[in-house]
Amino acid sequence: MKDDTTGKKLKASKGTNWARLRSMSDAEVHAAVESDPDAHPTDEDFWEDAKVILPRRKEVVTIRLDADLLEWLRRQPGYQTRINAILRSYMKGH
Repeated sequence: MKDDTTGKKLKASKGTNWARLRSMSDAEVHAAVESDPDAHPTDEDFWEDAKVILPRRKEVVTIRLDADLLEWLRRQPGYQTRINAILRSYMKGH
């Protein structure tokens, strides 16, 4: 069948190749940005009503969590920020 898996996994590169980026000229970087379908240029009108919004101060808290849950959360990158986002999403939903 056409949709069968081959068992092979793609090796996707993670992150930015900083060495490659540093070796590029300004013109090459500009051309790469222009060819990116997800990049949308901005102009003065776009920024006219822009406001700087500083993040709210975070509180230090002590919370008791199940050990397996905490272990799983700590394996995630930025786990404390992720916990905050999960709780905020729950708060907004209720």
